[in-house]
Amino acid sequence: YLQTFRARGIWVGFGNTLFRTTVGTALSLIVMTLGAYPLSKKYLPHRSFYTMFIVVTMFFSGGLIPTYLLVRSLGLIDSRWVYIIPSLIVTFWMLILRNFLMNIPEELEDSAKMDGASDLRILVSIVVPLSKPILATLALWSAVDHWNRWFDALIYIQDPSKIVVQIFLRRLVVDNLDMDLRQLMDATAGQTTIPETMKAAVLMVTTAPILLFYPFLQKYFVQGIYVGSLKG
Repeated sequence: YLQTFRARGIWVGFGNTLFRTTVGTALSLIVMTLGAYPLSKKYLPHRSFYTMFIVVTMFFSGGLIPTYLLVRSLGLIDSRWVYIIPSLIVTFWMLILRNFLMNIPEELEDSAKMDGASDLRILVSIVVPLSKPILATLALWSAVDHWNRWFDALIYIQDPSKIVVQIFLRRLVVDNLDMDLRQLMDATAGQTTIPETMKAAVLMVTTAPILLFYPFLQKYFVQGIYVGSLKG
């Protein structure tokens, strides 16, 4: 483990992964909440059309090449924002959030409107606090998803200072690059390290941080999934 933490690459990967996990999760929750809230209102004009328009994206996509061309046209190649912007909205998660918001009593919002509250004030002061279970659940899903992602870094990032920790792990375990092993196996005092032992240590180090999220969000997890799946 000490030799694992001596590798500069793993700290660079941790920094980039932590950035994409925290910023990506926070922005995803904000954007999906702003999208799910109006879709949960029956008085929204053409709500069924908007909902079906969004649902279609769950089953049809442009594919890898059109996605790459779109990302390149947006100037996100070799940028850390390529980790966040293309995955701001996950359709299935936003629909679960929408279903949850549909179960919030309308009387609460009506009383707030009678007191002069705007829609944004109602969303921030009433809807979001009542939605802690589903928001905590989506935060857990988003954080785990961002932490484990590596393919976008593989195809969009060339700068070694912007790789994520999963790319470092993939190079070590899957590609089995001797350069990475030599970087990690910095033997001291004549003590050597077995390559498989180093791989196991790196695997544990890259997995352990995301596991720390579960104890804090577990109490919201089952409740959020249950309520969010009831009403369509």
